Amino acid sequence: MPPLFHPHLVNCPFEDPGLYVDFLFERRAVLFDLGDTAPLPPRKVLRLSHIFVSHTHVDHFIGFDRVVRLCLGREKRLHLVGPPGFVDRVTARLGGYTWNLVGTFPTDFTVAAAELHPDGSIHSAEFHCRAAFSRENEQRDHVHGGVLLDEEAFRVRSVFLDHGIPCLAFALEEKNHVHILKNRLREAGLPTGPWLAELKRAILGGRDDGEPFTVWWREEGQERGTRFSLGELRERFTKTVAGQKIVYVTDAAPTPENRRRIVELAAGADYLFIEAPFLDEERERAGDRCHLTARVAGELGRDAGVARVVPFHFSPRYTGRESLLREEVERAFRG
Repeated sequence: MPPLFHPHLVNCPFEDPGLYVDFLFERRAVLFDLGDTAPLPPRKVLRLSHIFVSHTHVDHFIGFDRVVRLCLGREKRLHLVGPPGFVDRVTARLGGYTWNLVGTFPTDFTVAAAELHPDGSIHSAEFHCRAAFSRENEQRDHVHGGVLLDEEAFRVRSVFLDHGIPCLAFALEEKNHVHILKNRLREAGLPTGPWLAELKRAILGGRDDGEPFTVWWREEGQERGTRFSLGELRERFTKTVAGQKIVYVTDAAPTPENRRRIVELAAGADYLFIEAPFLDEERERAGDRCHLTARVAGELGRDAGVARVVPFHFSPRYTGRESLLREEVERAFRG
């Protein structure tokens, strides 16, 4: 089965951070960090359902205005999540413009912003276009395990890192795949159809193998069916495999606690997108600026057992010497 998620960096590694993740079977995408979005065409911006912001330094949040401008006049709800103080930052950005004409718009573009706190509490608010993006419907809730979004097919999990300020790192975790063995269905004389989606949900939902399950289809205008146990269908006609895992880490001091949290978050990931601003020979400069070095980035990927490390957020000091950063990451990753 082809991968569900297709990730790519929005900009070159010397420019603003941002990771765009496209969904294979939906007109949908998510974005990690909101730096310069100019390389994203409007059609890609309009696919976004959620944006997860690590922190609001200018190179991670300057793209907010362009996203809002492209979404104006559309019936769309866009979710943004960031660290403590994020709702105030969104309020300030939207409050910087005059919205006297939007009350007549036929659509109501809505920004739903939320901020996560280290104790797991989450504070959210909504900003409706037709209400001139005034702050309303504020709520407080609590999340467990840093899970910011939990849907049928995937979840987004976060951890706090120290960048001199609280900074979030994110993991996009696809839940297990259930593959249908269609050759076995044909051999058993069973048709494909909507019942297969129900079967996948039953398996992924952890329902008991002993539960009865009806395989149904339409034939000559009539509904027909055959009953099996869920366990028999699972054993004979499906194969369950682990889903993708994509991790995004940026702007983190090279402290032991940060390293521990990154390794735990990234464990077994298919992709680790991780900052590598400086060579290790400049580790004092990196530490002073609360950033990782290329060597540490590679070591973290190795310690986490990831399949692939993708470095980014290179310091402009290395313009023309990009290969040095990439080589140091790769040496440390390969051990």
